[in-house]
Amino acid sequence: MSKGYNAREIILELLLEINEEGVYCHTAIGNALKKYQFLPKQDRAFITRVCEGTVEYAIQIDYIINYFSKIRTTDMKPVIREILRSAVYQFLYMDSVPDSAACNEAVKLAQKKGFYNLKAFVNGVLRTIARQAGEVKYPPKSDPVAYLSAQYSMPEYLVKKWVEAYGGDITREMLKSFLRESPTTIRCVQNHNAQEKILESLRKQRVKVEKAPYLDYAFYISGYDHVMMLDAFWSGKIYVQDVSSMLVTEIAQPKRGDYVIDLCAAPGGKALHMADRMGDFGMVDARDVTPHKVQAIQENIVRSEAINIQARCQDATVFDPDSVFKADIVLADVPCSGYGVIGKKPDIKYKMTAQKQQEVIILQRKILSMAVDYIKPGGVLIYSTCTIAREENQDNVQWLLDNFPLEAESLNPYLPRSLHCMTTAKGYLQLLPGVHHTDGFFMARFKRVST
Repeated sequence: MSKGYNAREIILELLLEINEEGVYCHTAIGNALKKYQFLPKQDRAFITRVCEGTVEYAIQIDYIINYFSKIRTTDMKPVIREILRSAVYQFLYMDSVPDSAACNEAVKLAQKKGFYNLKAFVNGVLRTIARQAGEVKYPPKSDPVAYLSAQYSMPEYLVKKWVEAYGGDITREMLKSFLRESPTTIRCVQNHNAQEKILESLRKQRVKVEKAPYLDYAFYISGYDHVMMLDAFWSGKIYVQDVSSMLVTEIAQPKRGDYVIDLCAAPGGKALHMADRMGDFGMVDARDVTPHKVQAIQENIVRSEAINIQARCQDATVFDPDSVFKADIVLADVPCSGYGVIGKKPDIKYKMTAQKQQEVIILQRKILSMAVDYIKPGGVLIYSTCTIAREENQDNVQWLLDNFPLEAESLNPYLPRSLHCMTTAKGYLQLLPGVHHTDGFFMARFKRVST
């Protein structure tokens, strides 16, 4: 580790920020990497890996600590709890770190933070876990909620919800998927670009390129340091975007000359995809409530050199009379619980509650009730979320059909045949991580049938 800076001490500071102060994991790590940007790449990678992994596996790690410790993690001093958690993560998931090194550094860190009297406790718990972690008895499979929660580090209330909705086998596949490292998925920009030249550019920079499922212009990339260092990225020829998000444009089917309103557009992937699909014609009105997010959309517009898209700051919960009956397509990719992207944002599983979800649903319906008024008669509403919660997805579809002049339209003409199912014929698709080769995502298509 670099002289004067202890990576494990930085990790401890980050874990306390995340778990005690409520800072989002990616925000805390991002700020730390800027602050300590002078550290060697190896140190920064270690900090990121241990911090992210400890957060992601916290429930499983706590189960293991509690199995061997007389003091439960909930009763420990926060500093000691986070020291133990990060050390156990290194034991379990980092073969490059000797158990003895992780244990010794944890004991030193406890002493450095003023817990000299707890050195023996930290040392004893960790050395026991290092020797006997393989002997931990998890809850029996006959209790699937407790078993899956401990085994795959997911809160029991979420496991229970998903077992009831999807069954134990599918829930297990989803939980396994959340813990797997996701590849970077890119969309090749089609307008004014030859796809083979884009792929050739990536390969020249020693990037490994593999075909992603479902769409001809979607690819996985790996073997690069940072996407921002790629020529294809800087020249606006690729956009980092999950296939599930790309499918939204497929079911929307924007035509040349259409006017599209994207109500919650940040960071702009779907809006830019719509614009790309329309060539240089029509207009995509990409709106978001937060100025810095609108600025991010604008930067992506400039990078892609798209001429048929504009970004502006506008609150989707505030009615816009100037948009009434103006749009051929309205995209409402609304704020949601985010359960479908837990694999990329593990804090979600700890921060979202049943009460917060109800507040989100109220917000969703407020946005949707206004979105309907912006659609031309005969125009299209696309509703999408990055969650796997029925309350926010199928229930909102039924609410729209019951209360507004909308009819659901089959998605089958717009989707690859491998995604056709009973629900796509009814106008919606629920993608599940571990079942489909995408994030967890929901999308639905409606036509406005009258004024």
